Amino acid sequence: LGDTGAGKSTLIKILTGVYPPTRGEIFFEGAPVTIDSPHAAREIGIETVYQDLALVPLMSIARNFWLGQEITRSFGPIRLLDHRAMAERAREALLDIGIRIRSADEPVGLMSGGERQSIAIGRAVYFGKKLLILDEPTSALSVKQTREVLNYTRRAKERGLSVIFITHNIAHVHEVADRFTIIRGGRKVGDFYKHEVSEMEVAQMVMTGAVPARLQIATPEE
Repeated sequence: LGDTGAGKSTLIKILTGVYPPTRGEIFFEGAPVTIDSPHAAREIGIETVYQDLALVPLMSIARNFWLGQEITRSFGPIRLLDHRAMAERAREALLDIGIRIRSADEPVGLMSGGERQSIAIGRAVYFGKKLLILDEPTSALSVKQTREVLNYTRRAKERGLSVIFITHNIAHVHEVADRFTIIRGGRKVGDFYKHEVSEMEVAQMVMTGAVPARLQIATPEE
């Protein structure tokens, strides 16, 4: 959690190999790791939905779902995309987390913002093995679409995925979060379990960077 410009997206891009860190270490499952590219992040089980969604508007839902990991068929030395298999498996994978689509062959560019968000999240849930990172997934969505994104987040948790949900909107994430990490100006303000802190206290820390006196003892060192 953090206000606009707090460094949330930059931090996530460091954790997923988009930007190299200038110092410090990254630990994953208790061991230090080097994540120097998004591919390296995927290899250890991290999938990310960035704010721009990383979808190609002119391509179909199925092509976007399998982008970079396409299913192919071999005809001697020639390999061709298996469009039928990609469409069917994409439809089934999305339905598995509650996302219904009209057709897997529909171009993503014809879909609403909420529908595009659901495709990006569905793809990340399907390929994510251990950790799903959502960067401001509700920032431009309606109330109904926000509710759907939160439901997808719950389903990801139910499948055993850990989820990092980056947002400046506390109300959106409060009901699905287990723990809050608040950052401001590129520095961590505090790290609290939900039962330790009220929604109003979180909002104050996001806005001012000041930790309430009753919580200062519980705040871990940076």
